[in-house]
Amino acid sequence: MEGSRSEAVSVLVKGDKFQSLQGGGPVIPRTRLQVWFIRVCSSILIWTCLVQLIAVSELWHPRQIAGVSTISKGVDNELQAPPPPPVVPARNYTSNGFLRVSCNGGLNQMRAAICDMVTIARFLNLTLVVPELDKTSFWADTSNFEDIFDVRHFIDSLRDEVKIIRRLPKRFSRRYGHQPLVMPPISWSNEKYYLEQILPLYNKHKVIHFNRTDARLANNGIPLELQRLRCRVNFESLKFTPQIDALGKKLVHMLQEKGPYVALHLRYEMDMLAFSGCTHGCTLEEADELKRLRYAFPWWREKEIDSKERRSQGLCPLTPEEATLVLQALGIAKDTQIYIASGEIYGSGRRLAALRSAFPRIVKKETLLGPVELQHFQNHSSQMAALDFIVSVASNVFIPTYDGNMAKLVEGHRRYLGFNKTIQLDRRSLVPLLDLHQNGTLSWDGFSAAIRQAHEGRFGQPAHRKVVADKPKEEDYFYSNPYECLCPNPSCGDDFIGNDNNSTAIR
Repeated sequence: MEGSRSEAVSVLVKGDKFQSLQGGGPVIPRTRLQVWFIRVCSSILIWTCLVQLIAVSELWHPRQIAGVSTISKGVDNELQAPPPPPVVPARNYTSNGFLRVSCNGGLNQMRAAICDMVTIARFLNLTLVVPELDKTSFWADTSNFEDIFDVRHFIDSLRDEVKIIRRLPKRFSRRYGHQPLVMPPISWSNEKYYLEQILPLYNKHKVIHFNRTDARLANNGIPLELQRLRCRVNFESLKFTPQIDALGKKLVHMLQEKGPYVALHLRYEMDMLAFSGCTHGCTLEEADELKRLRYAFPWWREKEIDSKERRSQGLCPLTPEEATLVLQALGIAKDTQIYIASGEIYGSGRRLAALRSAFPRIVKKETLLGPVELQHFQNHSSQMAALDFIVSVASNVFIPTYDGNMAKLVEGHRRYLGFNKTIQLDRRSLVPLLDLHQNGTLSWDGFSAAIRQAHEGRFGQPAHRKVVADKPKEEDYFYSNPYECLCPNPSCGDDFIGNDNNSTAIR
């Protein structure tokens, strides 16, 4: 009895202890709770790891849809985007300071300027800040560099030549009291000017800001390695953004599907007519409107311009009606696709009537693409010009009616791609021929023969640039014919171009 009683008391005592711990509820030993807690946590961890492993395996081994055979490796390679090019090793040099540049002008003027600024930064061992684009000109385009060009590719592709940064270090900003030297370099300067006049300024100023960049490097007399760097920037480093590039290539594909096409750079736009003072073919009201616009822009220096005299010198863009006659005289067939690589033509449909009648298959980006596809480019003239640039470079024939910056850079790009045909219109010869034909003095056959004769050898063949001492504006522009970059050997010898500097024949 005594043994049984003691066992019962022992159980009661233990029971009391457990009840006091559990508040009178079900009794579970503490060690068992810990074991269950560990098991639950372990299960969650294992399942999480398993889900992650499955996800990773899906990435490496995509699930195949039942009933669909595996696509061949060759097709896979075509569909996959090409891998990015390897990043070139950075050039090791001690920077003499920072070069900040604000480009001025339209897209192609700024493009050439960027090439020049990279070359200057390389020659002077500077650090270049990604160029700022013009937002105050006639077009008032708010696009930044990265809205038009692939900025990452631009920086990486030139690492072995010059260091390029997206923005100045904070310590050199105006917020911190730093005042950079702001200046425009002298136009058409050679490397001696930059070495002797600009580089010493970095002894006092760590940052120099070039506030104008158009034509600040000479066409000729520049060392070969610097000329070729200008080309490298232009043809390899300045790539358009993927969005612009894709839409431009879509336009090219749409045109090529329907056969060969001519890109006509019809520079008969309001800004060009106002700036140049060319009013041939305009009404009196239109001429007055263009004059008022010219006076509205103080940086357009010439205000009173004799339109007839300027036209007789070949300094005016052809009118749409004149361009129509020239295309017909050159033998462009009536059913040829003609892409108008321009902005809004001044006078709109009225001025294009003759061209449409002669060449019914006229198209432009606004007629090939829907408004949704172009909505992100509207009100951004430089981005729209980039689309025209892509289409013009890829065309079967490129015909500019005025030798502005786009005409020159497209011509140079087409030379780089294999001397693709560019018809360089001789407007000084064209004007009297057009007038004689339109007043009935010169028959169509005589007019057509004279036009063709005037343009023999003006199709973008290999040639030396025309050099005019001390008159760089009268020379051939470097970017329209960068022959130093087109030679098959470093010597750029006469075997490629010909012994006669004026000859366009390949010997």
